[in-house]
Amino acid sequence: MFGKLFSRLKDAERNLDRSLGYDISTPAARKRAYRHYQYVDHGILRRFWTNLHEISPGVWRSNQPNRERIQKYQEMGIRTLLNLRGTNKRSPYLFEEEACKDFGLTMISHGLTARSLVKSEVLLELLDTFETIERPFVMHCKSGADRAGLAAALFKLHIDNSSIQEAREQLSFKYLHIRASHTGILDYMLDVYEDDYRENPLSIRDWIATRYDNVDIIKSYNARKANG
Repeated sequence: MFGKLFSRLKDAERNLDRSLGYDISTPAARKRAYRHYQYVDHGILRRFWTNLHEISPGVWRSNQPNRERIQKYQEMGIRTLLNLRGTNKRSPYLFEEEACKDFGLTMISHGLTARSLVKSEVLLELLDTFETIERPFVMHCKSGADRAGLAAALFKLHIDNSSIQEAREQLSFKYLHIRASHTGILDYMLDVYEDDYRENPLSIRDWIATRYDNVDIIKSYNARKANG
């Protein structure tokens, strides 16, 4: 009984997700997008929970900021928002883009995934962004737990020259990242890097450019999970 009810609720949420959130150009469309943002994208849960942490001087990580928070970021002196959710034109992106324009922040977007791994080209582009982005900046995903955690770990390795162990701390329950869930693939990527590093100590950039293969790592991770 409860299984069927849960399934119906998930189907209703998916249908709502498909039908709303693509337009904020008219008052009616804006209302629909706002409902999508609040209830489908769970913006209502982020009104008071920010998951905001400074990981390096002038470098912050957080969950998806709303308009009011972007205004506070501007008052804090934040110059740039690094959006790790990609450029899909849904309500979170549209409202963030609008607020950044209104408050004079630069918005940069890269698309990472929480339950899989992206191609090396995407990660190398992110590392390039870390080298040139104007600080202070905030990097964020939806909840600030997984994609933001991986990006923060890569920042620590690439820019701060942190140890792998120190970088791993960005993927922890402190930020509500749960390794035992499907997002453990992100931890496993660092495991593979660490194993390679012991035999061939490459920088994170060189490793991603020459050794990282997202398809192989995903296959290896799935095989390990299947074997317990």
